Amino acid sequence: MIDRRLLAGLFILVLAACQSGYQTTQNRQRMSTKPAKPAVQAAPKSQETGTVTVQAGDTVFGIAFRAGLNYRDVAAWNGIDEPYTIRVGQKLRLSPPAKSAPALPNQKTVLNKTIPVDEPVPVKPAVPVLSNITWQWPAKGEIIGRYIAGDKTNQGINIAGSNGQDITAAADGTVVYSGAGLIGYGELLIIKHSNEWISAYAHNSKLLVAEGVRVKAGQHIAEMGQTGSVRTMLHFEIRRNGKPVDPLLYLPKP
Repeated sequence: MIDRRLLAGLFILVLAACQSGYQTTQNRQRMSTKPAKPAVQAAPKSQETGTVTVQAGDTVFGIAFRAGLNYRDVAAWNGIDEPYTIRVGQKLRLSPPAKSAPALPNQKTVLNKTIPVDEPVPVKPAVPVLSNITWQWPAKGEIIGRYIAGDKTNQGINIAGSNGQDITAAADGTVVYSGAGLIGYGELLIIKHSNEWISAYAHNSKLLVAEGVRVKAGQHIAEMGQTGSVRTMLHFEIRRNGKPVDPLLYLPKP
């Protein structure tokens, strides 16, 4: 006759084995349904700010124009003397060397203490800066786009016309840029009138003067086109110390 105590012991061992197998199966199921962790992507390398790498066809004047800076400042910040020669691959600063931390925006200093100011700074209406340059219209046609202060897409005026129409110099000066290296301007001419003033003529179909050429007011310098634009027109800008101004404040009344 089998001992009851022996039977009870065997039953307990079998039950424990079954329970262990059940728990192992459950653990495997949980592991198989657990979502995988997403792969951690490496952060993109940050690019150095405030600099530009010179590309083929770039000039100090073109780089300064694209950045809305005075070419003399860009040259000074990079230790470049006239005739402002640069080389492909060279890195140029687009801001002065850091000297001290700039003041935070929307703050005033009162009794040597800086306190936040919530009210917005009022925008003053554009007032033309006196110019010793006698400007004239670079092309005949309807004005289809006007200058808007602070709007990077409206930094001058657009004059409609026909393909091949004469574009003339708005004042005496020297051509400092002639080419199509500035995105959005198509075939572009930039004329330096003084250390302070330049003018720009964009979207031409043909450029008739090269860099370094001295031109006179009214001289035929280009032919109107639609390179870099959706229609035939001249995009004309006047800039003072690299900053766009409203050409209509300087051109004679039509």
